[in-house]
Amino acid sequence: MNDEALLRYSRQIMLEQIEIAGQERLLAGHALVIGAGGLGSPVALYLAAAGVGRLSIADDDVVELSNLQRQVAHGMADLGRAKAESAREAALAVNPDCDIQALTERLVGETLAAAVAEADVVLDCTDRFESRYAINAACRAAGVPLVSGAAIRFSGQLAVFDPRDPASPCYACLYPPGEGGDEELRCAENGVVAPLVGLIGCFQALEAVKLLAQAGRVHEGLSTFDGLSGQWRHFRVPRDPACPVCGG
Repeated sequence: MNDEALLRYSRQIMLEQIEIAGQERLLAGHALVIGAGGLGSPVALYLAAAGVGRLSIADDDVVELSNLQRQVAHGMADLGRAKAESAREAALAVNPDCDIQALTERLVGETLAAAVAEADVVLDCTDRFESRYAINAACRAAGVPLVSGAAIRFSGQLAVFDPRDPASPCYACLYPPGEGGDEELRCAENGVVAPLVGLIGCFQALEAVKLLAQAGRVHEGLSTFDGLSGQWRHFRVPRDPACPVCGG
C-alpha cells in the first residue's frame, strides 16, 4: 500500500482485528455480487469503500423509476441503463482504485459456475428462489463462501454458508427445494420499505469483509429482522444429512 491507500483505509487498519495484514487481504480479495438492486447497491458501495480489490457485479436488469426508492447505487440519470454498469460507476466514484467488472448477462449454468469459481466470496443479492438455489449449488461445488441476504416488506434476513466448514449447512438445508415460490419473495409484488434493504445489504457487506480480512467470527445460523418492532432473532441452522445439495 502507498501513503494514499494507508490514509484511505486508516480507520480499518487501526482495528486490531484487521490491521495492515487484514487490509492487504481485502485488497487482494475478489467478491462476486449477484444482483445490483436494493441489497446489491449497498453491498457494492461498501465493499468498494472498504478496499476489496476486485468486485464483479452481475445483473441482467435495467434501472427503472420504481427502483430508485431503495436501490441507492442508481439515480435519475441511470434510468434505462444496465444496473450492473450503473452500480459499477457508483462504486468507482467511491473508490477508483477498485477493479470492478460489470456482468450484464444473467449468470446461469457454466457461466455461473465459472464466475463463482473465480471469487473468494459470493454475495447473493437476488430475489428469486430459482437464482438462490443455483448460486448455492455453484458455491457448494466450488467451495466458495456464500453470504445470503433477503428483504421483503418490513422483514429481512441474513445467513452465511461456508462449504469449507464441514459442519456448515447450505441454503437448501435452510429452505429445502419445493418449499415456497418466487411470488413470496419479490419486492415488485409485495413491496419493501427502503431502509430495510440498506440494513441487510450492509450486514452482508460486513460479513464479506470479515471473511476476506479473516477478522472476527463469521456469522453462523440465520438472523432475521422485524423492521416494525426493531427486533432481531437468531436461529441455529444444522446441516441436513438429507439435503440434495450438501447432504450425504
